[in-house]
Amino acid sequence: MKCVAVGDVFITPEMMKTAIDRHSDIVTETEYLYFGGDDRMAMRDTVKRIEHYEREELELPAGLEDAIRDAEIVMVHLCPVTKSLLACAPKLKYILCNRGGVENVDVDEASRRGIMLLHNPAHNSNAVAEFVIGLMFAEMRNIVRANDAVRQGRWRENFPNSGRIIELKDLTVGIIGFGNVGELVCEKLRGFGCRILVYDVNPVRRENPRIDWSRVSFVEIDRLIRESDVITLHARADRPIVGAREFAMMKKSAYFINTSRSCMVDYGALAEVLKEKKIGGAAIDVFDVEPLVRSHPFLTLDNITLTNHRAGDTLNSYSDSPGAMLRDLAAFLKERKTPRFWYNRPGK
Repeated sequence: MKCVAVGDVFITPEMMKTAIDRHSDIVTETEYLYFGGDDRMAMRDTVKRIEHYEREELELPAGLEDAIRDAEIVMVHLCPVTKSLLACAPKLKYILCNRGGVENVDVDEASRRGIMLLHNPAHNSNAVAEFVIGLMFAEMRNIVRANDAVRQGRWRENFPNSGRIIELKDLTVGIIGFGNVGELVCEKLRGFGCRILVYDVNPVRRENPRIDWSRVSFVEIDRLIRESDVITLHARADRPIVGAREFAMMKKSAYFINTSRSCMVDYGALAEVLKEKKIGGAAIDVFDVEPLVRSHPFLTLDNITLTNHRAGDTLNSYSDSPGAMLRDLAAFLKERKTPRFWYNRPGK
């Protein structure tokens, strides 16, 4: 089968080629193209536009429409797969989308045309989960604030949570959203002996032997918010989930972490409760506007750790994804094994 592979600054054509070369029994011909520019910051803006369903407005790589005319597979990361592009691909059978969200793909049109869409919500799950644990320590133990002070020649002893600095062990951690990332955060917390509260709109307790299920409870979101010492957000929604009401319910000592989507949190309400010290602190990796504007109220606060959309940004999370997707496709083609992340139901 012919594959058109469209890389970008994050998942490069070279990464895709490494994976495709290992599956020459499936992919007999490949054409490589490049989407977007080499400026990672500018491409972050492109991601924002994709997540706001502006895929039709983005410029496709030159030559893509011609290349895809006789292709049976298209592999992308950020490159849009639009209705007009699909109209140029009468032979297309499989779309391999190397990201969790599929906002860059016209799913309805792909399904109507009988094209199977595989995506990869697990591609950066471990990277994000590790980062979340890091943010817990950074904020609760004042790691960034201490680092900044030492670099400025100050031996700082007083912090916003002085007198209340506690260890992670035995705390109650609330996980909102129990998909790939949420489950991995739960798994990684096992060694700390935490009690885990989980809220998910579709709660599923998977067979994962690396989780101490005796310490995990699936609860309603209000109970999770009231009882948790640390709350970390891993849902996937386009609407606010945590706002003034929820912040008012939290313990005064609670910490809030968001590495998911900024639109799910009322950051104005968060800034207010942090300013008034109504919760212990926060750690935020994603924002409505990136880079963060200098007038943002978070920059005036001492009880928040801020990072610049780093959670999923590891070499592994990008380079490993094309291979994982092709292994899933190979298992489907050779063994009729259902792919792990089969997004659509073609023909329905």
